[in-house]
Amino acid sequence: MESELNVTYITFDGHVEVHKYRYLYFVIMCTAYILIICSNSTIVGIIVINKALHEPMYIFIAALLINSVLFSTAIYPKLLIDFLSEKQIISYSACLFQWYIYYTLAISEFFLLSVMSYDRYVSICKPLQYPTIMRKTTVQMFLILAWILPACQFSVAPLLIANKKLCYFILKGIICNSTIQKLQCVSSTVLNIYGLIVFASAVPLPLLFILFTYTRILIITYRSSREVRRKAAQTCLPHLLVLINFSCLGTYDVLLGRLETNVSKTVRLIMFLQMILYHPLFNPIIYGLKMKEIYKHLKRFFRQDKLS
Repeated sequence: MESELNVTYITFDGHVEVHKYRYLYFVIMCTAYILIICSNSTIVGIIVINKALHEPMYIFIAALLINSVLFSTAIYPKLLIDFLSEKQIISYSACLFQWYIYYTLAISEFFLLSVMSYDRYVSICKPLQYPTIMRKTTVQMFLILAWILPACQFSVAPLLIANKKLCYFILKGIICNSTIQKLQCVSSTVLNIYGLIVFASAVPLPLLFILFTYTRILIITYRSSREVRRKAAQTCLPHLLVLINFSCLGTYDVLLGRLETNVSKTVRLIMFLQMILYHPLFNPIIYGLKMKEIYKHLKRFFRQDKLS
């Protein structure tokens, strides 16, 4: 009993009229979560089942979609519980864990997008060297680093504030994100510097690398035939759309936590829902419809379902 009294709880203050629309919120978000799981899992399943898709490009797409499922699973179950609860609260330790998982998977997303751009660069700009560069072991190494490196990178942040004294217990949001730092009595200079270092290595550097690879691809394809340009557009356009979408939403999330802005609760909620709804649903739609080989197997899969 004494240990329960010593638990620190944080209240989420980002919900809008949750008591009035709790069941509507629950149905919408539960439906969205089911769609995210089913759509992403379907594309991943198609890539796994069909040996013709066991190429680095499709393996990285599968990894990106798995990352979207993990990202959603770190958020949706707690959200659904909160919609049906009288009080939208979370223990401080659980909040730190959610914060850690949320940003670790977000950083993994940027790393996976960087690896995908490198794969396209080698495929289009160095086609003869592609089999030797993008070997099975290389692909496995990239995938391991894409998840292990962010997990190690961001692991220091929760440790830096875990034992810091809190003066505020109300979080302006509906999950534990970067705004958690504002709960401390005194802002941590070390954490701010560390956060900027992690942000610089996790976002601007991958983006610059992606920009470099696509500039090279653009130059090469511009000098090539129309057929080469068409094939490059088919594989690169979905990647760029996903990158732009995630970068815009991610930048908003980071800036919101860093800047002292008086954004209304409704605007905060709408922008955050775009982050957790739009992006995880956007990925399978883009890759399922825009990638010719995946779309072909997808149509075949649904035709078999109808016949059976």
